[in-house]
Amino acid sequence: MANINVKEYKPQKSTAKSRLSWLWSEYSVIIAFVVIFIASSIMNPRFLDMNNQLNILMQVSIIGIIAMGMTVVMLSGGIDLSVGSVLALAGVISVLALNASGSVLVGVFTALLVGSFAGFLNGLMVAKGRIASFIATLGMMAGARSIALYIADGGSVSGEVTGFTAIANSDLWIFDVPVIIFIVMTAIVYLLMHKTRFGRYVYALGSNEKAALLSAIRVDRIKIGVYTLIGTLVGVAAVIETSRLNSISSSSSGAQYELDAIAAVIIGGTRMTGGRGKIIGTLFGVLILGILNNMMNLMNVSPHLQGFVKGLIIIIAVVFQKRE
Repeated sequence: MANINVKEYKPQKSTAKSRLSWLWSEYSVIIAFVVIFIASSIMNPRFLDMNNQLNILMQVSIIGIIAMGMTVVMLSGGIDLSVGSVLALAGVISVLALNASGSVLVGVFTALLVGSFAGFLNGLMVAKGRIASFIATLGMMAGARSIALYIADGGSVSGEVTGFTAIANSDLWIFDVPVIIFIVMTAIVYLLMHKTRFGRYVYALGSNEKAALLSAIRVDRIKIGVYTLIGTLVGVAAVIETSRLNSISSSSSGAQYELDAIAAVIIGGTRMTGGRGKIIGTLFGVLILGILNNMMNLMNVSPHLQGFVKGLIIIIAVVFQKRE
């Protein structure tokens, strides 16, 4: 009896499908960035203007720095809602220190110290107090804003030292200093998360906290370190925010920055549950938000609708993550 060979092609189809699925899961944010960039270029010729491109980078620099810290927090399985209020508080206190000392270095150091301390307190509440990160940082959000309003009497505080504005209003070649700071902070956080033991522990903590404990990882220290890190980055962002206009508003500065940062992180592919995500993904998430904001401005879309667009993007991104 003759042997009949039957060729089965389903495994090949399955392999091709799995490859496409892997490509989308790993590079979806880059693909989305390219599509949005091309679409924006077609919709408005002014979008490709070099000055407009540099303006986008400048506009996203502050949120980008905060988003890098938010990525680390969310990778650990937490969240930080206090970043905007802490930025305002750090800005107010740093300007007061700047005016009192007459030293730019003192002002910068004060902003970093206030941001780091606020993050450290958040970490203590989450790690030692066993308070859910959402609740702990929500309390810090209200407290930090209230203290900033009290210190500034509900108004703004302006710098009186010449040279402080040079931090955010200088440039190196064609790039503004805030953009360079953003790139440097991104590189530092990338190396921290992908080349150090701390980064591996953060991923382990976000993936399975009980398993991390059983692996002898000092979970409490990692949590405190994570929130201290984002607090420090918020301090850096506060310096840029304050230096840009040589003043800080206790009521409006930093408002809704937590929404922008979280949106950028989620668009970048980081899971809300932690344990999975990339710093590079967040970088592209920040750029996507910057392009969308820029296009809405170029097309004269009401600024009141921009929050709606960001909220919609967050929901869509989470839906795609669930499907994966």
